[in-house]
Amino acid sequence: MADYTVNAPRPRAERARDWEYKLYFSVIFILALATGLITWAWRVATTGKLPALGPIGRALNDANVIAPIIFRS
Repeated sequence: MADYTVNAPRPRAERARDWEYKLYFSVIFILALATGLITWAWRVATTGKLPALGPIGRALNDANVIAPIIFRS
């Protein structure tokens, strides 16, 4: 008789609690967006050139980097 519990498939890894991750992500995104808007406006005013990423793209990148770090530790 085969023992199916030995080689049973592993349960899928859970990404913390989904609502908690979304909450942290949104708070970080809002803070990064506020800072990004100020920085973007200052850079446009001083150099006269548009940065490669706009304030929303930059805020999304920052939130995508920072939020997982919070749950990793």
